[in-house]
Amino acid sequence: MTWIYLFLGGFFEVVWASTMKLSNGFSHFWYSFSTVIGMIFSFGFLALAVKNLPLSIAYPVWTGIGAVGSIIVGVVFFKDQLSLLTWVFVILLIVGILGIKFTSGH
Repeated sequence: MTWIYLFLGGFFEVVWASTMKLSNGFSHFWYSFSTVIGMIFSFGFLALAVKNLPLSIAYPVWTGIGAVGSIIVGVVFFKDQLSLLTWVFVILLIVGILGIKFTSGH
């Protein structure tokens, strides 16, 4: 269950980052509200995960999920353009996240 909490925390990190962009500098109430709710859920699930995982494992995985998810949302929904070399580093980030998960012993 701990890893599910961590994944959900990373998912909500993507939610709040995406809605923060849509809030246009917190000038749109519902997107701003969604940002705050996403932050609460993101940090809440991280807090649940660190009850059973070391911070040195949970935090980098949480931020990595948020980073990769935000990249994907940026490309798909906001039409961000990434170079081929940037995609190579995104793949390395995914490999790093998976490596931490599978070698952590948790």
